[in-house]
Amino acid sequence: MRFDEHAEYAFPVDFMCACVNVSRSGYYEWRSRPESATSQRRQQLRLLIRTAVDHADGTYGHRRIRAQLQRWGVAVGVELVRLLMGEMGLHPCQPRPRRSSLTTPADTGAIPDLVGRDFTAPMPSVKLVGDITYIPTWSGWVYLATVIDCCTKEVVGYAMDDNYRTPLIIRAVAHATGKGKVRAGAVFHSDRGSNYTSREFGDYLASVGMTRSVGRTGICFDNAMAESFFGVLKNERVNQMVYPTRERARRDITRYIEHWYNHRRLHSALGYNTPSEIYAEHEKQRLAA
Repeated sequence: MRFDEHAEYAFPVDFMCACVNVSRSGYYEWRSRPESATSQRRQQLRLLIRTAVDHADGTYGHRRIRAQLQRWGVAVGVELVRLLMGEMGLHPCQPRPRRSSLTTPADTGAIPDLVGRDFTAPMPSVKLVGDITYIPTWSGWVYLATVIDCCTKEVVGYAMDDNYRTPLIIRAVAHATGKGKVRAGAVFHSDRGSNYTSREFGDYLASVGMTRSVGRTGICFDNAMAESFFGVLKNERVNQMVYPTRERARRDITRYIEHWYNHRRLHSALGYNTPSEIYAEHEKQRLAA
C-alpha cells in the first residue's frame, strides 16, 4: 500500500484517487510530469513581485508593481500581476477614513485663485502648492508644511515644528528657494488658512519674487494636489508607524520625502516615473536649448 508523502495527513493513494475519480496510473503520470513553462514563469514572477513589494515597503498596488517590473525589464500584464498578488495575499496599504485637519477662517476674498484647479505646469519651479498637516506622536503633534512643484510633483520644500504658526510655512518656502527650486515670478497656491493669507506671509512671498494664490474657503478640491500628498504620506508611512517623540517623527518623515517620495516612488500622474527623473529630463532639455 503506497501513501502520498506530500500530503499533510497520509492516506492510501488508491483511496485518494477514488475520491477525486482519477486512475492510479494517471496520478503517477501527473506527479512525474515536468513543471510547465507557464508554471515556471509564474513562480519567477512571484519572486520578482515579492522583491518589488519589499522594495516599496508594501505600499504599491498591482499597477505600480507592474510598472516597477517593467523598469526591471520584465514584460507582464497588469491583470496577471493583480492575480498573482492576490494569490500571494499581497495588498497595498489602504487609506483610513479622511478627517478634516486645520481650521480655515472666513473667506477674505482679497487674494485671487490663479490656479483654478489646474495642477499642471509646463516646466518646474513656476507653479507651486502648499499646505499644513499634523502628525501624532506620544509627545504631541508635529506640524508639517510642504511646498510641491506642480510639474514634477516633487516636494521641493518642507518644514516641521510643534506649532503651525506663520514662520513654519515661511521656512518651508525658504527651503524650496534655498534649493533653487523656485523661479522668479512663480505662483504659490494654498488654501485660505489664516497663515497663508497673513500679511507676514504675503510680504515674505513678495520679497522672494513669488505671487500668492489661494483657493476658496472650505473647498478642498481647490488645493487637491497638496492634500493628495498628505493622503499618500499618511497612508504609506504615518499610519504604519508609532512615533514616541517628535524628533523620531521628523527623521522618519524627512527620510520618506527625501529618499522615497522624491527619488524612488513611481507616480502614476508622471507616467510611472519619479519626480527626480522628470526634473532631470526638464533640466536636460533646458540645457540643450
